[in-house]
Amino acid sequence: MAMNNPLLAVVQHIENERGVSREIVLTAIEQAISQAARRNRDVTVDLRVVIDRKDLSLHVYDTFVVSDEETGPGFISSARAVRFNHGNPVKEGDTIEVEMPASRLGRIAAQTSRQMIMQKIREAERTNTFAEYKDRVGDIVSGTVSAVANRDLYIQVGKVEMILPGKERIPTENFQVGDPIRAIVIRVDPEAKGPSVTVSRASGKFVEALFRLEVSEIADGVVEIMGVSRDPGYRAKLAVRTNNENVDPVGACVGQRGSRVRAIVSELNGEKIDIVRWNEDIRQYVAQALAPAKLESIEVDPVLPNTVHVVAAADQYSLAIGKRGQNVRLTTKLVGWHVEVKKSMATASFEDQKAEAIKELAETFSVSTAVATQMADAGYLTVDGIAEEDEASFIAATGLDEVTAKGVYAAAQAVAALTGGSAASDGDAAAGTEDAE
Repeated sequence: MAMNNPLLAVVQHIENERGVSREIVLTAIEQAISQAARRNRDVTVDLRVVIDRKDLSLHVYDTFVVSDEETGPGFISSARAVRFNHGNPVKEGDTIEVEMPASRLGRIAAQTSRQMIMQKIREAERTNTFAEYKDRVGDIVSGTVSAVANRDLYIQVGKVEMILPGKERIPTENFQVGDPIRAIVIRVDPEAKGPSVTVSRASGKFVEALFRLEVSEIADGVVEIMGVSRDPGYRAKLAVRTNNENVDPVGACVGQRGSRVRAIVSELNGEKIDIVRWNEDIRQYVAQALAPAKLESIEVDPVLPNTVHVVAAADQYSLAIGKRGQNVRLTTKLVGWHVEVKKSMATASFEDQKAEAIKELAETFSVSTAVATQMADAGYLTVDGIAEEDEASFIAATGLDEVTAKGVYAAAQAVAALTGGSAASDGDAAAGTEDAE
């Protein structure tokens, strides 16, 4: 039975528009019709369907057992068997394959086969997509928004539909169906229920990939990206270095009159980008990352691993911390060390110094702010100040109850002994990211 034009058109549509080869489509049709037809009680499990690859004609074959008496399902009379066997004799018990009209499969089989065909084609699409994109994780793809479901975007890239989950979107962006979009491939999963390719615009890898596309020195390996930290839609930090003394890595990324970085900022919908010069000296690296804030000192903690203490002047403190702690938070993520920023007390007012001292006393001795305030009001602003006093005088001066006062005094003596009598000075006051927020 020759395949009619509408069905031929369907095969060609699937082949051309969905990227599935004709052989896979035809094989899927054969398997689907065979499986669906076997649900018909009038056929056997040996039924097979063949589509001629030249003229796309459909042929259905079933196998019967020759019988002189039994003519039920799966059996054929000797007389009929001879006709189907081109006049050649047959014996009872022989098997013979007979071509039967496709119409005998029934309407239910046709409907079921359509469902199976589409299922197998979707499986083939997934296989093709996985083969095409399994080695392209980290690549940027360009497509068009085909659908919006809540915060998720469905993106058509050629013949492949991809998904951009809401959590991988830049919060400040708004896309509509038909809008062009670029994103980075972050995952390819052939077992996913929806699209098997997941892309992202919020990943730090997207920023890296954009710089590789825009900056030839990075693409050529002359400039190396050492790290990226990002608050998608608002700010990102990119650390770069080079071994070529004739190349300025930061200047290469910025481009002439800022042309390169400006193109990337535009792609990211105005997200600010700080380009940082990487340095193997963690203090220099942190100073670069916290720029443009001017810092008074940067010290590596002698006890706590991967921790640096930064002191900034009062007028530079907010700049170093950033809005809602963003600058120091991104710096911590970029350098891989905990960065604690403190305000210098040298230029702070007495009220600021006292407030910082109260806070540190409360944290050091795990007491309430009220208790710490009583100690500060009595003139005890540091651990050393308490440790250098005698116990009776400390209790009398602070007016604390004896149990609390003795506990604080003993703790101060212990801290002073551990630090060699040089506990936190009057000018030290912790103010990390949480304080800024």
